[in-house]
Amino acid sequence: MLRSLCLLRLLVAFSFISRAQPLAPQDFEEEEDEIPRSPLRPVFCDYDRCRHLQVPCLELQRASPTACLCPGLSSPAQPPAPPRLGEVRVAAEDSSAAVHWCAPSSPVHQYWLLLWEGSGAPQRGPALNSTVRRTELKGLKPGRAYVVCVVAANEAGESSVPEAGGEGSEGSGGPAFGPCGRMVVPPRPLTLLHAALGVGAALALLSCGALVWHFFLRQRCGCPRRARARAPPAEGL
Repeated sequence: MLRSLCLLRLLVAFSFISRAQPLAPQDFEEEEDEIPRSPLRPVFCDYDRCRHLQVPCLELQRASPTACLCPGLSSPAQPPAPPRLGEVRVAAEDSSAAVHWCAPSSPVHQYWLLLWEGSGAPQRGPALNSTVRRTELKGLKPGRAYVVCVVAANEAGESSVPEAGGEGSEGSGGPAFGPCGRMVVPPRPLTLLHAALGVGAALALLSCGALVWHFFLRQRCGCPRRARARAPPAEGL
């Protein structure tokens, strides 16, 4: 009887041991994968809309070892938005101007400048590729005022420009961040020097003429002089 009870207990214990199985390593890996991980922060590409000779963002993404994000752009089926005109540096020595601008949030294939002198028709500059953000205007006239605008274009069309290049531009009561701006070319330094020398020479001639007239011509022409007051004769004793 005792032996039968011992055998029964051994069979029951053996059945429990056989059912219990150790956890495989892959089970631990599955449990680790189920742990939520914090999402990675997006990395932006090294792209600046105002940088001269800026590589397009799509090329930066292809060349980058890690994935990076580009700024949002409008649809290529729409004309680009107007660029933003930046600093305009005028050089009086050679009557030139360096124009800088920033790209819009649109696909751009090329840029060009429009230049107004007075109320006449604008002069259109050469086409510039999409990486250019700075160019130079030469052959400006000293002492004249101009209006310069930046135009962006793609396959769908070109960006808008204020009428006559003046309305809505900087310095004419419009917004400061537009595609157009006014500039004044100062006279050349040599021109100012020559003008100053001419004025000085004219003043010197006038002064010399006045002195000559005062000391020589008045005596020759016998111009009347004021009679000198004579002392009364002394009375005799």
